[in-house]
Amino acid sequence: MSIANSIVAVSLTFVSLFMSAAPLPAPVSAAQLLVLGNDGTPLTRLTDGDMVRLQLTLPEPSSQALPVAFSLEASDQPLVGCTIAEGSSDCMTEAFATLGWYWRPDGTSSPRRSITAGLSSGGDVIAAAMIEIAPRPVVMVHGFSSTWEAWVNYLGPSGFLAADGISGYAVGDGQVPGSMNTGNLAAPSQRTNTIAENAAILGEYIDGVRQATGARTVDLMAHSMGGLISRYYIDRVMSDGEVSQLIMLGSPMAGTDCANLPAALGLYLPASLELRPSYVRQVFDPQIRQRHGVPFRALAGVPIVEGFKSPCTSVPTDLAVSLESVTAIPVQSREMAVLHMDLNLSAQVYQEFVRPLLQTPFAGFTPEPDPPPAAEAGGPQQFSRVFTGHVDRGASQVVTIPLDPGLTVASFALYDTTRSLAVVVTGASGKTIDLSAGANGLIVIDDPSALFYLGYGFENPKPGLWRVELRSSERTPAQGADYALAARFAGGAELVASLSTLLPQTGDTVSLTGGLRLQGSDLALSGAQASVRAPDGQVQVLDLSVTGDQASGEFEAAVPGLYGIDLSVAGTAEDGTPVERTSFLAFEAQPASNSSRASAGWIVGCTAATVLLAGIFVALLRRRRRARVV
Repeated sequence: MSIANSIVAVSLTFVSLFMSAAPLPAPVSAAQLLVLGNDGTPLTRLTDGDMVRLQLTLPEPSSQALPVAFSLEASDQPLVGCTIAEGSSDCMTEAFATLGWYWRPDGTSSPRRSITAGLSSGGDVIAAAMIEIAPRPVVMVHGFSSTWEAWVNYLGPSGFLAADGISGYAVGDGQVPGSMNTGNLAAPSQRTNTIAENAAILGEYIDGVRQATGARTVDLMAHSMGGLISRYYIDRVMSDGEVSQLIMLGSPMAGTDCANLPAALGLYLPASLELRPSYVRQVFDPQIRQRHGVPFRALAGVPIVEGFKSPCTSVPTDLAVSLESVTAIPVQSREMAVLHMDLNLSAQVYQEFVRPLLQTPFAGFTPEPDPPPAAEAGGPQQFSRVFTGHVDRGASQVVTIPLDPGLTVASFALYDTTRSLAVVVTGASGKTIDLSAGANGLIVIDDPSALFYLGYGFENPKPGLWRVELRSSERTPAQGADYALAARFAGGAELVASLSTLLPQTGDTVSLTGGLRLQGSDLALSGAQASVRAPDGQVQVLDLSVTGDQASGEFEAAVPGLYGIDLSVAGTAEDGTPVERTSFLAFEAQPASNSSRASAGWIVGCTAATVLLAGIFVALLRRRRRARVV
């Protein structure tokens, strides 16, 4: 390619000198505008978001200081400026990002844009340059117990993105190296990666996309737990503006209690514990707060507004993640009546929420400061304990759950590894209840990646003992089905539970306490028990000491990593009705060291020295690769 073709410079005759605010040197008819890359090389093309400098050169030195303003075609806002010093013939801007250059303000694409230069803001054009622009690629991050195929509607020549000329990449799709592990449906008892480990993989994948496309930055889009992974990546892994914006679909910024069901069966650990509200609110969110200027945008699904139709979250909700959880951190958000499992598949979500964000013009990109800490969240949801067991083929099991006075809602969630069990519910009156979608919010989710399989609920249920019979069906496999069943309560008794520390060092003693309140009064307790699941999956059951209305106990954090604690407390209401509640807690034990405990807090999710060494190795690799990305 000749020098004339490689240097983008268009000279225009300056014909309106009299319109300038100050006398200008003459002649200026050969003024030249160049678009330069980071290394000073003139550019003919770029990818939206690349860093550039603009240089204006006059044919002769100026006899006075001249301010220069640069503008982008079809935009009413100036880009940047520089000043030609007295006695000089040129000036160059500081490097800046071309974010949004591919999109016009009306949302249409612009593969070629004109940049103009004038000797004052809004003044006449004295030089212009044309540049070819490609849109930024989009990297998509799947959620819990899922894979890249969660984004099938976005990928390929017939996908949502291709229709708008955008390249799409989903972590794990093989287009570039990198595959996360948030849970293997074929082997649910196998260990998952931690959020931190998946974030490191995401970083490698993004580097691969940048290598393959030449793009400096990507749009990052996440579904469900992918939002937590993306936040960790931006806070702890990203180092050089690799992400232009984060778009989250149904991401649990305060966790989701639905994850308590598979966790109770020891499945998808530690990911299922990392989704616990106590972990996300009290351990993850206070530490993972840096955004490095990246705008966060969130969509909440809100099709469920009646409490009895929501088995494991508050309402409004998308069934798995509540509006309260999506907006638990400061974030610009929007609501749509779409279920959680459809948020990443819906054409409506793409057209009305995702697409306008991807088409943000350059004037819409303003670096966003880190927000203040999130406001103190409301109290935790109230639950029964999680009942677990196994139903043989051709058999059934009965679970009895006490419902106390004052409940306005009791909503039940069943997790069944085979998605084959049927339920028969008998109320406190002894009457079998014919469940329906309208009266009881009955829903069956035949999606193996969902956090529960079957849900139903009741408004103002009669206090007493309720029986749930779990029956096998013709679809139950020969080996039978494992299950986890729990009830969410609104109204009635409230369990207040706490841990003495959330980030102990290994070898430290962790104390836990709990008490029940009903209608403003503390209840005398009849018993309390804690089930402690260690990072290796082993479970220790502790009988807590009960003194009046308080239960307490302690145990040692023997190894580093994430612990889950199910604290169950029992008492009796004034009318003799048994009352039971369970709180689902979590903490992160840090490897013992001589450093202060505060300095250990950065190791969120990293549970072994090998992970830390791997992180250092990844960082070195990323630095080497980053040097090769233009």
